Amino acid sequence: MEEAKKAKTLDENTARQKAEHYCAYQERSQQEVRDKLYEWGQYPSVVENIISQLISANFLNEQRFALAYATGKFRQNGWGKVKIKQGLKLKRVSDPLIKKALNNIDGDEYLAMLKRLIEKKAALVKEKDAFKRHFKLHQYLLSRGFESDLIREVLNNYDTVL
Repeated sequence: MEEAKKAKTLDENTARQKAEHYCAYQERSQQEVRDKLYEWGQYPSVVENIISQLISANFLNEQRFALAYATGKFRQNGWGKVKIKQGLKLKRVSDPLIKKALNNIDGDEYLAMLKRLIEKKAALVKEKDAFKRHFKLHQYLLSRGFESDLIREVLNNYDTVL
């Protein structure tokens, strides 16, 4: 039988130091840090105190996190704005910060990414029927988080190439 791991209860100072290291490793949202502190067995009042200390020491910055998350997911993973927005909402980032992070993505770079994904996927889709092929590409790009009207517009321009 395996025993369930018990959450270690750390004193406040040790928990704050661990949280500083956790935040220094990569950008974190407040909710990620909050969850980690609860995982370490901290009480709600201690958690909020540590979070406010991290914010004042600039270890934790929600705007910086949102920008880093949006840029990283777009450039590294090829995610569209819809999927990035969903991811930020799951991290409980506020709507104004989400909007600011999405507006930070360059429009030309965004279109270039969409076109690059279309070309890459079009080479892999073996469907002969043009309608089904178009549908499969559209579904793929929706799953990557791109906007339906933008996909339709770009795919219609690519119909002659595809």
